[in-house]
Amino acid sequence: MKIKFLGGADVVGRMGMLLQNKGATLLFEYGMTASKPPQYPLAAPPVDMAFLTHSHLDHCGMMPWLCGKYDTEVVATPTTIDVAELLVRDSLKVADAEGYPKPYDEQDIRTMMRNMTPMTYGEVMDVGGFEVELHPAGHLPGAAMYELRGESTTMFTGDIHTYNMRLVWGAHPVKVDNLIIEGTYSGRLHPDRMKTEYELIEKVKEVVERGGRAILPCFAVGRTQELMLILKDLKYNMWVDGMGKAITRHYLERPEYIRSEKALKAARRKFHEVRTPQDRKQARKEAQVIVTTGGMLDGGPVLSYIDDVKDDPRSAILLSGYQVEESNGYRLLRDGFIEVQAVKEELKRPVKIKCEVKKYDLSAHADQNELLAFIRACDPEKVIIMHSDDREPLAQAVRGEGLQVLLPKAEEEIEL
Repeated sequence: MKIKFLGGADVVGRMGMLLQNKGATLLFEYGMTASKPPQYPLAAPPVDMAFLTHSHLDHCGMMPWLCGKYDTEVVATPTTIDVAELLVRDSLKVADAEGYPKPYDEQDIRTMMRNMTPMTYGEVMDVGGFEVELHPAGHLPGAAMYELRGESTTMFTGDIHTYNMRLVWGAHPVKVDNLIIEGTYSGRLHPDRMKTEYELIEKVKEVVERGGRAILPCFAVGRTQELMLILKDLKYNMWVDGMGKAITRHYLERPEYIRSEKALKAARRKFHEVRTPQDRKQARKEAQVIVTTGGMLDGGPVLSYIDDVKDDPRSAILLSGYQVEESNGYRLLRDGFIEVQAVKEELKRPVKIKCEVKKYDLSAHADQNELLAFIRACDPEKVIIMHSDDREPLAQAVRGEGLQVLLPKAEEEIEL
């Protein structure tokens, strides 16, 4: 068995991994990094089947290209399929808005959807000399790890979280010979999750009680719903805007992939939904708490709400997601300003943000200690660390457990 990364080995994003076994070639993930400009993996060859762990663009964003070019069958959970369609369609809108070339078109997306094969946790299929079984990965509703049982047992984790978040249960280890695992938080630890949630709730209360407005920019997939669950017991005038509304509906249509249907329904009832321009006008006038896309402040409804509070020291922008370098969120944290399109001009102008800005760690990835505990419990002979900008801290800790660690780079073929 041989593996080769097309992307996402020594970087976070643009994932793609080829696996060859007994004459068959399988592809795990095929994504894009939503940077400016977008970054893509190396071009994939024809493959016998593709497997998608979850619906974030850095894992699914190039699946339409693959399906459009090769008519490839793609395996994923039903929730991942539902949400991936929304995100790849949205990526075309973003390409239009930003003026970037489109890597695929609507016909390619239709081909992808036609070629999707739904599987769920515990189901098994035979392909490429393996029995392939899906396991819950935490991270997002519908996120899956793929266990491949053949002459040896190998597991590809995708992105995982072992902590029980409000939206989904954490991942559980599986005994394997080879573990191909993400290392996004290699060398880093999350603060205590319960304490972070408490601090966020208290900050929202503080902002509203002093007469300000709390703006919570977030990603539509997973983070919008997690924030709604964290804030659902507050008695304020709360609104939700952006694609996260549709994602929430998809999650409630398949409640077997979320931790508590009852809790998410309760959270949804507590938030007014912005569905029309009139709704947004009302939200901008009266909302005390706004959960809205986009998570990195580069576009979407969030810019309108920020414009309303940018000069108000009583208000606050409360970030909770990853900020790509040179995104508006990254600039805001580093320099205190964002760039917005000037009216009737093509150039962007810097806008100084004078309201309070804070960042909270609500990551849906396992940290260094959680990854190490997961690896230890899987008891593999070989560990391949991927999806990380700095794999060495985790690699050193794993070597300290007496395990063999492999750190392949893009296009480097390794044998397992």
